[in-house]
Amino acid sequence: MSLAPRAVLVHRRTEYEELLARHGTHGQAAFFLSSRGRSIDEVHGRHERTLHALRQVAAAVPLTWRSSRVERADLDRFLFAPEDVVVVIGQDGLVANTAKYLHGQPVVGIDTDPGRNPGVLVRHRCADAAALLRAATAAGGTADELTMVEAVADDTQRLLALNEIYLGSPGHQTARYRLGPDGDTGPGEAQASSGVLVGTGTGATGWLRSLWQERGSRAELPAPCDRRLLWFVREAWPSPTTGTTKVAGELGHGQRLQLTVESERMVVFGDGMEGDALELTWGQSVRLGIAGTSLHLVT
Repeated sequence: MSLAPRAVLVHRRTEYEELLARHGTHGQAAFFLSSRGRSIDEVHGRHERTLHALRQVAAAVPLTWRSSRVERADLDRFLFAPEDVVVVIGQDGLVANTAKYLHGQPVVGIDTDPGRNPGVLVRHRCADAAALLRAATAAGGTADELTMVEAVADDTQRLLALNEIYLGSPGHQTARYRLGPDGDTGPGEAQASSGVLVGTGTGATGWLRSLWQERGSRAELPAPCDRRLLWFVREAWPSPTTGTTKVAGELGHGQRLQLTVESERMVVFGDGMEGDALELTWGQSVRLGIAGTSLHLVT
């Protein structure tokens, strides 16, 4: 007997809740902001809109379904099941934060603050939740399959990201490594840089685009559903032992970029979540390319 679908509501602590956690009471938080020329009313208003959205979406879950909630900070400890329908309630970035923990489950993005969020990934309003939940489990439902990027280390550690993966020093030190196409017979080019970024079409509206513009790249930015990635080396430093000939490129189906660490320590993290990173030491290698799984975003 198959299990009924489970609606998993993903949200994050609001700015107002963070202020209360730091200052203790509403009054103290209000005083802290007012002493800096700001009002707590706007922050509190966004908090109330988020709570209203959570209540409205929870009420839209069919009575025959199960339901659960998870905060952003707990995503790495939450066990998603195959029958889940994931409802992300908040900002676009929260969808990206959630995507790395999924394996094909449909995702519905609900915008809690229309006009403030770009709405690239949280495309829907609270009032549409009931219809979207039905569509997510209906045969022939429509969804975008957003390309993801993955990093696989030589010790089998694996990391997924929806926007981009960054590899570099855990601090502000120079990262040292060798870089080249996977399968190349040579050792790769020795480089010293601020790190390497590999991004998708979804990430082409953010960090990847800024690097693309800075370089004046002639490569066409991928669309979110394109099975294509772009990569850039940040601030590569030429020296007698390090080169700068491999600082940008494109990865298509079946292509991989290989990086071999020549620093004491490097980190690999996706979509800005530094707290959930892979750690690599001298001599380890990591391969980057298009992930075998995509984000199933309900349209």
